[in-house]
Formats: sequence, C-alpha cells, structure tokens
Amino acid sequence: MDTYQTPLSSRYASKEMSKLFSNGTRFGTWRKLWLNLAIAEKELGLDISDDAIEQMRAHLDLDEGQMKVAADEEKKRRHDVMAHVHTFGTVAPAAAGIIHLGATSCYVTDNADLIFLREGLSILLPKLATVISRFSSFAEQYRDLPTLGFTHFQPAQLTTVGKRATLWIQELLWDLRNLERARSDLGFRGVKGTTGTQGSFLALFDGDHAKVEALDKRVTELFGFPYAYPVTGQTYSRKIDADVLGPLSSFGATVHKIATDIRLLANLKEIEEPFEKDQIGSSAMAYKRNPMRCERACSLARHLMVIYQNTLMTSSVQWLERTLDDSANRRVTIPEAFLTADILLTTLQNISEGLVVYPRVIGRRISQELPFMATENIIMAIVKAGGDRQECHEKIRVLSHQAGAVVKEQGGENDLIDRVKKDNYFEPIWSQLDDLLDPKTFVGRAPEQVDGFLRDWVKPALKPYEEDLKNVKIAELSV
Repeated sequence: MDTYQTPLSSRYASKEMSKLFSNGTRFGTWRKLWLNLAIAEKELGLDISDDAIEQMRAHLDLDEGQMKVAADEEKKRRHDVMAHVHTFGTVAPAAAGIIHLGATSCYVTDNADLIFLREGLSILLPKLATVISRFSSFAEQYRDLPTLGFTHFQPAQLTTVGKRATLWIQELLWDLRNLERARSDLGFRGVKGTTGTQGSFLALFDGDHAKVEALDKRVTELFGFPYAYPVTGQTYSRKIDADVLGPLSSFGATVHKIATDIRLLANLKEIEEPFEKDQIGSSAMAYKRNPMRCERACSLARHLMVIYQNTLMTSSVQWLERTLDDSANRRVTIPEAFLTADILLTTLQNISEGLVVYPRVIGRRISQELPFMATENIIMAIVKAGGDRQECHEKIRVLSHQAGAVVKEQGGENDLIDRVKKDNYFEPIWSQLDDLLDPKTFVGRAPEQVDGFLRDWVKPALKPYEEDLKNVKIAELSV
C-alpha cells in the first residue's frame, strides 16, 4: 500500500510471466546453474561428493527464510551472487566448498537471463498464435462483407471486413516468425570465466583444454540449449538482448496499428471492441462507449517500442570485456519488455474474441460513397447500350458535382442515382442500376484472397500450436 509496485505485474500481466521474472525464479535458477556446473565438473573428474550433489538438488527452491538470509547477507557483502552462494551453502553444507567452483558471477546472472529470454518467448508464442487464430476466425466470418476502404483515411474503393482483418493477421504472422527465430537463435553463455578466457577452468583441470571444452558443452546440454556462444567477454554480448527485444518492439508496432484501426472504426460506428454490460464509458457522459481496451493497447505498445532503445544503447557502451552500467538497466528493461508484450497479447485476445460489427452502419456508409464509385460502370453500360462515352462522361460529371454539392454544402444524402433515374438520357440502363450498384461487385478478389491467405499462410503457421490452441480459455481483461 505504501510502496510503489509496477502496474505491469500488480495490475496487468499474467501469473506465469510475473513468476518467470520473480526473485524466487531468478535465485532458484542460479541454484540450478550451480548444481549443473557441479554435476558436469564431477563427471569430468573433479572431486565433488555425491552428498554435495544431492544436497544441492534437494534445495533448489528458496523459502522465505532463505530469501531473508540472502538479503541480510547481501547487505553485508554488497554482492548479490556471493550472498546467494553463502545462503545455498547453509542448506547444502556438503557442497559449501564447491558451489560456484571456477565460475564468475556472470555464470549465473547471464546464463539465467538467457534462460529467462527463452522461457519468456515460450510463454508469448502460444499466446500470439491464439490471437492470430481468433482474428482468423473473424476474417473468415466476414470474408465477403463489403466495407468502404480508406486511403489517407479518405473514402477509397471497397474492400471487405474480412480482407481488412487479414492485413492485421499478416503482420502478426511476421511477429510470430520473428519471435520463433529469436528463440531458436538463442545460445548459452556456458562456462567462460571472468573475462571469457576460461582460465579458471583450465587451472581446475590442470591445463586440459579438452576437458574445459567438454565442461562448457556439458553444462549447455544440461540446460537444453543447442549451443554455447563460442566467444564471450565476462558477459554474453548485449547485442543478444537487442536481437530479442527488437522483435518484441516490432510486435508492439503491430499492436498499435491494429488497435488504432479499431479505434478509427469505432469512431465511424462500424466496428467496436467488447463492451461489458456494466462497463462505464465516461463518468460524465453516460452514453459513451470509449475504446478503452484499444487505448490501453496503444499506450502499452508505445512503451514496448521505446524499451528497445535501451538495449541498443546498452549494447553500444559495453567497454572491452564488460562494464557494469548495463546491470541496473537490464533488471528493468528485460522484464518490462516481456511483461508488456504479455499484457498486450492478453488484451488483444480479449478484443479479438468480442469484436462487434455493425453491417447496417457499414452499408449506409457504402451507399453514401458508392454512387460516385459506380460512375465508370454506368458509363460502360451506356456505351454497351449504344451511347457515346464522351457524352455520357460529361452528363455523369455534371450530375456527380450536383450530388456532391448536396452532400457537402447542404448536408444531405448522396442523390446521384436519383438524378440518373430522372435523366431520360440514362433510361436504357435504368433496369441495370441495382446490379451496377451491388457492393459485392466492387470488392474484387477480397473474399478469395481471405480464403487463400487463411489456407496457405495462417494454417501452416499455426500447425505447431494446435495442442496449445485446443486448451485456450477466453481471455479476461484485467482491471
């Protein structure tokens, strides 16, 4: 109550993502790193007892008492890693003398961060697949519902509601690809020593280079990484953080575009985000239905896009083998990026599961603009009926300007078709006007594009997530 907490974890983010970046997970992961280092060192011939291994294995999770011991120790020693080495040794006394053997602090801090990057992406990817699946269902449902297209937010040719949604889905598919690439590309820091030379481990194994290489490989295998970075300084290159947060930032841009489109459509009263029965849009204006979900998405998406800049600046100023001005920054930047992306996915899923479409509003807007768009069709029909194109063009031009004046200067409805029906010049095609003005004849291949896109691109991309999608629950919006 009296201490600031980040809204990212206290208000918005999922339990699994908040837990991943919790102190309990962080320090428990350090203990797993120490355990696996000891296992590998023992396998390669160092004198480490079975009791030491078993005591470490039995105390990988920290309780409140252990957390307090570590906190008190850190106050005294001003070194978080050594505080936890000491604390781990109190519950695994047989291992107290070999915990962290040959390692530098970055053995646990950096390798743990790489584990968190991998696990964070593993949490996000099925959620992103779910959002894609939800929007795909929406696109399929409205594949052939004509709607007025906009360029420069000015009326343009018709498209369909479903086709417009595929523009959103395509960017989400690219985000899925980018996050998958980032996860599969992640390596492990492994065991590299204080400046990356592995000198301490070479001393432990009496100058046996093969055993040092085997140690690095074995610890990497124990954590399930495909490879260890071949060279490091004291830390893994901070460029790796940029390689992961870059795709997250790009995803933020996608979310901002989608949420903004929905906000614009809500203003037009064509499509709205979910609005709950007892939800209040405004404390003063009771009639309002503010797009608060999409506004929240835009707000947090901007935050996610900006976070990426931290990784670039941090990477650019890592002097020689390392400097410590990355530490405090990364403690904030990396968790916030993943928590924010996690929140955005839940919010976007909630939006996609409850989008409301108003076909009559969409149809009315089409009727206001379609007569102008149909002028070329009218000209072609007159020509086919034996008329002169140039003469028809001039007549339809005059009538269009008259109808435009009614709309813009008088605030009336577009009466171009009524004018055509009253002009005897167009009598040969009066019976064709309804067909010439059918909105579905103005959408081109939009419905077929939706079908092909969902079949050829979305379905294959979602195949690895089929089991995840079977178990997805409806997303509930946080407070």
